[in-house]
Amino acid sequence: MTSPAPVPTEPAAPGAPLDPESHDAGRRSPLVVVLAGGLSHERDVSLRSGRRVAEALRATGLEVLLHDVDADLLSFLRTTRPDVVWPLLHGASGEDGSVRDVLDMVGLPYVGTGPRASRVVWNKPISKAALLDAGLATPDYVTLPQSLFRDLGAQPVLDTILRRIGLPLVVKPTEGGSALGVTVVTRAEDLPRAMVECFAYGETALVERAVDGVELAVSVIEGADGPDALPAVEIVADGGYDYAARYVAGETEFFAPARLSPQQADLVSDVAVRAHRALHLRHLSRTDMILDRSGTAHVLEVNVAPGMTEMSLLPQAVAASGHDLSALYRTIIDTALVSAR
Repeated sequence: MTSPAPVPTEPAAPGAPLDPESHDAGRRSPLVVVLAGGLSHERDVSLRSGRRVAEALRATGLEVLLHDVDADLLSFLRTTRPDVVWPLLHGASGEDGSVRDVLDMVGLPYVGTGPRASRVVWNKPISKAALLDAGLATPDYVTLPQSLFRDLGAQPVLDTILRRIGLPLVVKPTEGGSALGVTVVTRAEDLPRAMVECFAYGETALVERAVDGVELAVSVIEGADGPDALPAVEIVADGGYDYAARYVAGETEFFAPARLSPQQADLVSDVAVRAHRALHLRHLSRTDMILDRSGTAHVLEVNVAPGMTEMSLLPQAVAASGHDLSALYRTIIDTALVSAR
């Protein structure tokens, strides 16, 4: 059933905090604003995620408005006065905590992790340090700024990387997602190009040991009883799980649930929940990991704004769990509303 349009209200004064309780008395269900788009490299993925989530929430009877992140946003939020905002923004601003800082400043509840924890997760070396402190495994790594290659000379630094990390290794930007700027290096002669491609997406590179094993994504959803892991999704991609493998149909094979023993499934679920808690995440997250032959789950990275496209991993995990996608998204909205009270 479609909710009636809200009666126009007087816009809040410029700069005034928004009161989450001051919604239209005639509104029959919460008004949700889904933020999608932005100006990051992952804008297209964000728009696709936003449209799909908006459709799913409308199917539960919620009134949902989709809005880009632009100069009109604050005015739009003050005029609309939504009950809750779902930031489905990928890349910079969406995952580095800045938009969440703005939502906190204007006093609006929102789905997802707060700004401080988002900043920790956004920076891969910092989040890796937090995971290690929590007793979780993550591949051995070094962090190198582009300026170091200019100061010390590129070849001596590259030679040192190979002696320290060895082959194969993975080069990735310290910030960002969707595997942009990420290269798996199996030959020493390919390392210079991998560094150049990485620096196209950021000033600092994370170089880590490549772990051989089963690549998995484990999504965590918070309900009334706390965080709970959805079934793991196994990723099988020839040539690596890069941007095309993630978002071009037919490039990658997924198994949901993953082809794991019950003991392995319990292990990776526990690791994802522990990562969620260790990084002080909220409402939902997705942990990407490699389960090696010895049975160790190595956390690669954690996402505070998982993709929600037709090929994304969290929706696949929901389907594997037997839950209805729209109903689960509605649960996430309800959890965000309760935690804001």
